[in-house]
Amino acid sequence: MAGRSPGKAEAAPRAMGGMSLAENAIAFAAAALVAAGIGGAQGYLSANGTAPPPDRGSVAKSGDGAGSRDGGKAALMGEMGSMDLPPVVTNLASPSDVWLRLEATLLFEGKTLPHGEALASEISGDILAFLRTESLAQIQGVAGLEHLRQDLNDRAAIRSEGKVRELIIRSLVVQ
Repeated sequence: MAGRSPGKAEAAPRAMGGMSLAENAIAFAAAALVAAGIGGAQGYLSANGTAPPPDRGSVAKSGDGAGSRDGGKAALMGEMGSMDLPPVVTNLASPSDVWLRLEATLLFEGKTLPHGEALASEISGDILAFLRTESLAQIQGVAGLEHLRQDLNDRAAIRSEGKVRELIIRSLVVQ
């Protein structure tokens, strides 16, 4: 203990621990001031009406009175309708003991879809046939889910001859 100098004992915690307590307090205070400034500016701008309100999506009305969120596309494309598809339950191609349940909603332009029930059952049949060819590895992760969503959108648009604008996956359960 007598051999150590006071300078070496103070330098060791800084090398191993990073910033001192005073430096941490200053960094925290600076971050708090920046966050308070940004929050105050946002509050001031939104109170004066200069900042646009956040896009929360709009609710589209379907022919049966049920609504669904369409992410604000209804304002761009006119009035949108929606129709729930019957749940699709099937096993996957690989591994064959894995089952999948998919619930989806069709979004279309206008209040009603001509021959809507028949078209919904045809699209459900297409989804069933497509899902039987998929493997678990193909639908895993964010990229797999996005590819699945795009494939199902394409199939619904082709089957409906362009009347269906989007197929929204409401739930997907893999067991």
